[in-house]
Order: sequence, then structure tokens, then C-alpha cells
Amino acid sequence: MSAIDLAVIGGTGIYRLAELNQAQARHIDTPWGAPSGPLRVGRLGQASVAFLARHGEGHALPPHRVNYRANLHALKQAGVRRVLALNTVGGITQAYGPRVLACPDQLIDYTWGRESTFWDGEGEPLHVDFGHPYTPALRDRVLAAARAAQVPVVDGGCYGATQGPRLETNAEIARMRRDGCDLVGMTGMPEAGLARELDLEYACLAIVANWAAGCTDAGEITLAEVLENVAAASSGLPGLIAHLAAG
Repeated sequence: MSAIDLAVIGGTGIYRLAELNQAQARHIDTPWGAPSGPLRVGRLGQASVAFLARHGEGHALPPHRVNYRANLHALKQAGVRRVLALNTVGGITQAYGPRVLACPDQLIDYTWGRESTFWDGEGEPLHVDFGHPYTPALRDRVLAAARAAQVPVVDGGCYGATQGPRLETNAEIARMRRDGCDLVGMTGMPEAGLARELDLEYACLAIVANWAAGCTDAGEITLAEVLENVAAASSGLPGLIAHLAAG
């Protein structure tokens, strides 16, 4: 297959990339099963861009049921080199309130029981270097694309990946704050680690949908509020992604 300049993985509230021109669906079988849905491949300007809805195009897959291995392997099979992950998250520290876009540079994994490696028990396991979980060069390009598109993005922060699908308790968020987390989400791992095993460049744009538990006196978080905040924070993404794909 011909190379794809950029793949975008969409999270909660982002199930398609409407700006893709001449988009065609690719149904890819992988050694790890079926990905979350078809790979939608089209053009953004002169660049070839692919889009994959992490939870499925109808949001049928909760975070702990996503086949992350199939998703990443499908992108690799399609000729992808660079991956921009869009992750809908909660904000923990002051700079990461609702409707903020952030490009984190660190990650803490609190998930459990997920298939987190491509090693299947045969041969020697691959111990990848994961000190910098997001590819620094791609992060720089994401931030440059944001500046070019005039989209405000917070540079840096630590993403805490929790198991889900339930939201966290106040005490869990307090612990994560003590651990140094700025953001909390349910899909950051094992996705980032699997991308590293496949030697894919990988960066995250975290879309803050709400304050995490105990971080505000507001009432219960509603899905309507989450989706409204995601839509508002995502308004500048098409321009940012276009600049990134062209870079």
C-alpha cells in the first residue's frame, strides 16, 4: 500500500473527519483481529490522511474493550508513519480546564488487564524505550501546526490513563494529582506503548471535556456537557491537522 502521511485516531465525540476529500473506507484484517472500524483514507490538501474512530463510528466500544493492538497494527499495515491520537479527557490541574487542548509529554499508566504488547509468548520480548512516551519530534510538529493554525494548545502535561469505563473517585483523582497527573483519560494506554513497539511516531492531543472528580464544586458530569465541550475545543482541529499533515 502507498504511504499515508498522517493517521488520526478519534476519541469520544470525534467519530469522523468531515474535511477528508475523496475518502474511501479500507477494511483491514490484522493478526490481532478486527480494528474498531474501517480506516477512512482521503486527502487534506496534498497530503494523504487516514482516520480511525477508536470506539467505533457508533461508539460501541468502551475504553477497556477497544482492540488497541488491531487498531495500531491496521495503521502500520496501511503504510502509516505518523499517528495523532485525539483523546477526550478530564482536567486535574489549573491549566487544563474544560475546552482546553493540550499536547502532553508524559504518561502514567493505571490500567490493568489490557493486551499491552504485541509479544505473544514466542521469541524474545521487545523492551522498548518509553522514557518519552510521545515522540518528541512529532510533538514539536503538532505544536508548530497549532501555531500556524492559530489554535491555542497547552504544551506539556502528564496524562494519567485509568481503566474505566466508570469515572474516577475524588480520592483517585487526589492520588493522581499527587502523582503529578494533569489530565485523566481511559484510552492513552496501551495505545502509546503499542505505537512505540511498531516504531510509529505518536503524539496526543488531549481534549479536556470536564473537570475530573473533586476538582470543582459543579454537579454531576453529564454526557451532554462533555460532548458540548468536546465540540467547542475541537473547532480548530481541522486547520491544525491540515498543517500537521502537510508538514
